[in-house]
Amino acid sequence: MSLDSITQSIDDAVSDFFEPIAEKVSEVVFYAVPVGDTELPLIVAWLVVAGLIFTTWFGLVQIRKFALATKVVRGKYDEEDAPGEVNHFQALTAAVSGTVGLGNIAGVAVAVSIGGPGATFWMILCGLLGMATKFVEVTLGVKYREEHADGTVSGGPMHYLPKGLAERFGNGGAKLGKVLAVLASIMILFFGLFGGNLLQANQSYAQIASTVGGEDGFMASSAGAVLFGLVVAALVGLVLLGGIRSIASVTSRLVPAMAGMYIVACLVVILTNVTAVPDAIQAIFKGAFEADGVTGGVIGALIVGFQRAAFSNEAGLGSAPIAHSAVKTKHPASEGLVALLEPFIDTVVICTMTALTIIIANPASWAEARAGESIGGVTITSDAFGTVLPWFPDVLTVAVLLFAFSTILTWGYYGLKAWTYLFGKSRTSEIAFKIIWSVFVILGSLLSLDSLISLADSALFLLSVFNIIGLYLLAPVVKRELASFTDFVRGRSVQSSTNPGDKQSVTTA
Repeated sequence: MSLDSITQSIDDAVSDFFEPIAEKVSEVVFYAVPVGDTELPLIVAWLVVAGLIFTTWFGLVQIRKFALATKVVRGKYDEEDAPGEVNHFQALTAAVSGTVGLGNIAGVAVAVSIGGPGATFWMILCGLLGMATKFVEVTLGVKYREEHADGTVSGGPMHYLPKGLAERFGNGGAKLGKVLAVLASIMILFFGLFGGNLLQANQSYAQIASTVGGEDGFMASSAGAVLFGLVVAALVGLVLLGGIRSIASVTSRLVPAMAGMYIVACLVVILTNVTAVPDAIQAIFKGAFEADGVTGGVIGALIVGFQRAAFSNEAGLGSAPIAHSAVKTKHPASEGLVALLEPFIDTVVICTMTALTIIIANPASWAEARAGESIGGVTITSDAFGTVLPWFPDVLTVAVLLFAFSTILTWGYYGLKAWTYLFGKSRTSEIAFKIIWSVFVILGSLLSLDSLISLADSALFLLSVFNIIGLYLLAPVVKRELASFTDFVRGRSVQSSTNPGDKQSVTTA
C-alpha cells in the first residue's frame, strides 16, 4: 500500500468521524441571524460590539494614544531593569506574525468578491474598533502574567481570567476564572495544533507543490511531501527550542521584511494604475453604502467586511496577549498601547492594500468570482499582481511560505503556554509538546483533516465568548493601568525637559 493511499484512508476516516461533530459545533458557534437579504454570524457581532464598547469606554484610545504607542514601540520609555523577555518591538512582531498570513492574501480577495469593493470600508472600520479590544486584553495579559524562576514569563487568558476575576470578585470570581482558564487553554491548544500548525503546513505545501513542478513534479509526490514536512519541522523545532526570545528574534526580522515586500508590491500595482485610484476609492465608499455586493447588498458588504477583519486580526480572541505578555515592562498599559498597532498593521494597512490592489488591477478571475464562480482567493490576489508583475506569483509563493512559517512559530509558543498551564511547566513537559508540535508539521504536509480544522476554528472563536466576558469585568483595571502609565510618561517628559542630556532609557525605581 502506497503512502498516498494510507494518508487518503486516514483523511477519509477522520473526516467521516469528525465531520458531523464539526458541523454541529460550527452551527452553534457561528449561528447566524437573518439581516436583510443575508445572515449575520452572532460571533462576529459579539467581536464588533466589544470593539465599539471599548472604543467608547476608553475614549477613542486607538486614536488619542496612537502617537504614544509608536513612541513606546520604538523604545522611548524602556526601563533597563523591567521584568520580561523581549522588547516592545519584538513582542509586537511575534504577535503580528500569528495574525498576518494567508487570510490577508486569500481572505481579503474572497471578501471583496462576495461583498464587493464596499466590504473594504467595513473591514477598515472593524479593524479600527479591534484596536481598542486588543489594547484591553493585552494590558490584562501583562498585568496578570506569571514570572517564573528561570526568568521566563507566561501570560494570556489562562492567567488573567482566574487572577483578575479572583482579585475583583473573591472566591466566586476565582472559581469562575479557573474554569474559564482551563477551557481557554484547551481551545488555544486545539486550534494551535490544527489551525495554527497543520493547516499552515498543509496550505504552504500545496502552494509550493503547485509552483515547483506542478502535479507531475517531485514536490507533488509523497516523498516530496515528507521532505517538505521534515525540513519545516526541523526549522520550527530549532526555533521553538529557544523559546520566545528565539521566536521574537526570527519574527522581528521576518515580519517587517514580509510585510515590507508585500506592501511594496501592492504599491507597484497601485502606482502603475495610479489613474484608477480615485475610481477605486469611490467604489469602496459607494459600495459600502449601496447595493454593490454579490450577496446582501449594503448589509452583505458590511457583514463580509466585519467578518474578514474579525477573523484576520484576532482582536478579542485572547491569543495575542500570550505573546505580548513576555515584554520587558513595569507598566502593563504600555504594551496594551503597542498591541493596538497590531490590528492597524494587519487589517487597516495590509488587508486594505490587498483589497486596493485587486480592485485597481481588476483581474479577470476577480470578475469571474464576483459573477459567482468558485475561484480561490490566492488565485485572485496572484492574478492581480500578475497584471503588472508577471513574475510576482512566484514571489507570492515565497511570501505564503514565510507567512505560514511565522504563524506556525507564534502559535507554537501559544500552544506551549496552554500546554504547560494544563500539564505543568517542566523540561519534560515542554520537550514533549515541542516534539508533538513538530510531528504535526509533518502531518500537515500529508493530511488535510478539513473537519478537524473546521472544529478548531469553532474552538478559537468560542474562546472569544469567555475572553470578552472577562474583558468587560476587568475593564476598570485597565483604566487604572492606563492612568498609571500616562502619569509615568508625564514624569519622564518633565525629567527629559529638565535634563535634556539624559538618555531616554534609564533605570527607574
